[in-house]
Amino acid sequence: MLNLVLFGPPGAGKGTQSQNLIEKYGLIHLSTGDLLRSEIAQGTTLGLEAKKLMDEGLLVPDEVVIGMISNKLDTNPDAKGFIFDGFPRTVAQATALDNLLQSKATAISGMIALEVNDAELESRLLLRGKDSGRPDDANPEVIRKRIREYNEKTAPVADFYKGQAKFTSINGIGSIDEIFTAISAVVDKY
Repeated sequence: MLNLVLFGPPGAGKGTQSQNLIEKYGLIHLSTGDLLRSEIAQGTTLGLEAKKLMDEGLLVPDEVVIGMISNKLDTNPDAKGFIFDGFPRTVAQATALDNLLQSKATAISGMIALEVNDAELESRLLLRGKDSGRPDDANPEVIRKRIREYNEKTAPVADFYKGQAKFTSINGIGSIDEIFTAISAVVDKY
């Protein structure tokens, strides 16, 4: 089973590149953001709690996200693999994900990090916010807070996967096709 962590700050292009990976490799996209937005759209208790935190630019508790991921894995037993987009965001989550996958007799194949500078990220997110209707992409202060949160809490996850020799960095600035070609070269090695 091919399990990839697609890594990078908000606006790095993870969603776009995930679609390309799904089409080429037949993987299932597991976006915690999409899972959370689905809960919000359904108006569940979890969704309402998550919305409040997300609107403030904060992260949703680990046990909630791990539970949603476990359910998604269980509902796709014949999958060729998964793309983890937006998760793990902390070393504790990476450890919990490793434990969850091990309990299901699989593991992370590798982490691919899309590297994009903060100014480019803010510009991309504000542009996306005009079209997406997502309030967390429309407010420059919330965007800066999300990027800070990523840099402070999420970036150390890269070291976790470097320690397992599963980390590769890709320049996330360029054409979508150029970036995908670089990603594919890494994935093909797995």
